[in-house]
Amino acid sequence: MSYDSMKADSIPLAEAMRDADFVQVNGIVFETGYLRAPDEATFADDVVMELKLGETEVTFVREELDGAEYVGDGAYLLKSGALLRFLTSATIH
Repeated sequence: MSYDSMKADSIPLAEAMRDADFVQVNGIVFETGYLRAPDEATFADDVVMELKLGETEVTFVREELDGAEYVGDGAYLLKSGALLRFLTSATIH
């Protein structure tokens, strides 16, 4: 899948990921441990996100983000059904 296929109608996924301090996954806010915006140099099984909430860690690979659909209000729907929002510290109050 090409990098262009991950672009949303309004905000490209890679742009939304840039500088995100937190990622909301299905309503739960995780701290960003590692974040790499998918691009033409990443492969399907490359880790692009590691998220932490206390002792819980969640990892996403490129393939899981391929085809993410922008659904509005800063949210992206993954093929798995997970809903993601990328947040900065200024967004969290």
